[in-house]
Amino acid sequence: MAELTTSRKMSPKVDLTAMVDLAFLLITFFMLTTSLNKPVAMDIAKPEDKGIQMPVRASQTMTILLGKDNKVAWYMGEADQARPIITPLIEIRSFLVDNKNKVETLFADTKRSIFVIIKPTSAAKYKNLVDVMDELHIAKISNAPAIDDAHITPEEKDFLTKNKLL
Repeated sequence: MAELTTSRKMSPKVDLTAMVDLAFLLITFFMLTTSLNKPVAMDIAKPEDKGIQMPVRASQTMTILLGKDNKVAWYMGEADQARPIITPLIEIRSFLVDNKNKVETLFADTKRSIFVIIKPTSAAKYKNLVDVMDELHIAKISNAPAIDDAHITPEEKDFLTKNKLL
């Protein structure tokens, strides 16, 4: 007589405990040995009422007046001799790059670069100041900008008031 044998195939079982342990060990190792990005702060020069101020030529100085409605007025040189140009904040980068190139061309023999003064008004938003600082970084302007909210000249105030930026 013939024997009838029934064999059932067993599905193989793989124990993954060791692999999971190894994965967590590797994750822990890489988390502990990796250095995270450190925050980088941008240098800002605030003018002091006391002390010695370093003189900067008017021909290499760009002043940016922050007004309301995300608009800025900027000019090169001194306030009483220049006519400010009003532009939306998003277009300031092209003016920064153009003026930077003009100053570097003008003072190529002395390797001077542009110096930027930012004057936020009471109508400006803090975000506008941060956006201008970002634009300075993008334009690769190496000098630390001066933020001077206390010394807005009467000519600048008159111009901002006439153009409804204040």
